Amino acid sequence: MRTQRTGRKTRTWAALAAAGALALTACGGGGGKDPKEDPPAGATAGSKESVALPKLDGEKLEVAAVWTGPEQENFTKVLKEFEKRTGAKVTFVPAQDPIVTFLGTKVAGGQPPDVALLPQVGALTAAVQNKWAQPVGPEAQAQLDKNYSKGWKDLGAVGGTQYGVYYKAANKSLVWYNTKAFEAAGAKVPKTWPEFLATADTVSASGVPAVSVAGADGWTLTDWFENVYLSQAGPEMYDKLAKHQIKWTDASVGEALRTLAALFGRKDFLAGGQSGALSTEFPKSVTQTFTGGDRPAAAMVFEGDFVAVNIAQTEAKIGADAKVFPFPAVGAKAPVVSGGDVAVALKPSKGAQALLTFLASPDAAEIQARQGGFVSPNKAVDPAAYPNEIQRGIAQALIAAGDDFRFDMSDQAPAAFGGTPGAGEWKALQDFLANPSDVAGTQARLEADAAKAYGN
Repeated sequence: MRTQRTGRKTRTWAALAAAGALALTACGGGGGKDPKEDPPAGATAGSKESVALPKLDGEKLEVAAVWTGPEQENFTKVLKEFEKRTGAKVTFVPAQDPIVTFLGTKVAGGQPPDVALLPQVGALTAAVQNKWAQPVGPEAQAQLDKNYSKGWKDLGAVGGTQYGVYYKAANKSLVWYNTKAFEAAGAKVPKTWPEFLATADTVSASGVPAVSVAGADGWTLTDWFENVYLSQAGPEMYDKLAKHQIKWTDASVGEALRTLAALFGRKDFLAGGQSGALSTEFPKSVTQTFTGGDRPAAAMVFEGDFVAVNIAQTEAKIGADAKVFPFPAVGAKAPVVSGGDVAVALKPSKGAQALLTFLASPDAAEIQARQGGFVSPNKAVDPAAYPNEIQRGIAQALIAAGDDFRFDMSDQAPAAFGGTPGAGEWKALQDFLANPSDVAGTQARLEADAAKAYGN
């Protein structure tokens, strides 16, 4: 049975929306620190130890996650600190999507990693149902009880048993923009979807494509859909669709797709047009937006706070060359969709439980927070650990939201529908990006795949 959040309040939807507003305010002054700059005073890695860890001299651990590039490098710094404090040797194992399939192969071969970071709630549920996952131990549970709200703990539980530690969270409702491209075009920051399309038209008329879309990675397209749908259809309908209590052939889904088609259907709005978008992976979608001065490949790129990691791979300075605004309101309210990665032990070892304990502590999160492009749901994390006002504001708003938030819809779905490259929602929305006029056909494919995956 899938672990679902219920009883989320609209009032906190608005509270989470403040994350984007805080980020915009911070960017407006141009004073935010860039992740490439020095960390705040007193925020040196390993400067404090809030949790005791066992000595694990000689023990070897493997940790699997789908992270690559700078995100993987930043997490490796966390693992290095764990090694330093325990004496264990930890190896990072790059995983592929769908991670459930990757882990299944490892388990079948008798070599599962000790710990895996799962990017979908559905993947955690599958790991438990397949009897791969180990419940968290008392030390990790103590850290969870001390540092996490009930909502984030519930997301890591299946059938009333705690299996996971949500190490990483994300605000997936932000649009990052190239300030030089905006200034050259005379473009204004939009607040509503019609204003967003008008801004896209203004930027495009200047000779710079408006938006860099990472269509080669289907998960980004699910995030586009979810933000439009949440704002347009509202939180109650969002919850019903997330649980497949309404069909993907519902009129509300068609309305959201037609709204997206107003953007995806304009070849001049997309970097490389539809075909270019479909061949662009997420890291490139960001870096090509912030290279080339006032003539980048695109003026805007949509995705979460973790975009900062990829901006840091360019010469652009966050708060000056790169700024951000909340995803525009399609309906009455701007949307905020949250995501996250949950750590789960796959071996009943002392080392695996020790790593979960460490990941549930502020010690681990503060190390990665300093690198930029990372937000923790751990309420004990020192805000000063975040390297700039943009990320600090996003993180503080997430914590202030408490237990109520809308979690990424595709991540709540069975992995076969919401988390598999070349299949399910990912493939249907890639086909839609290629042909945005086919709304009815897209809905039919989505519903057929959803019904099969959900079993109803």
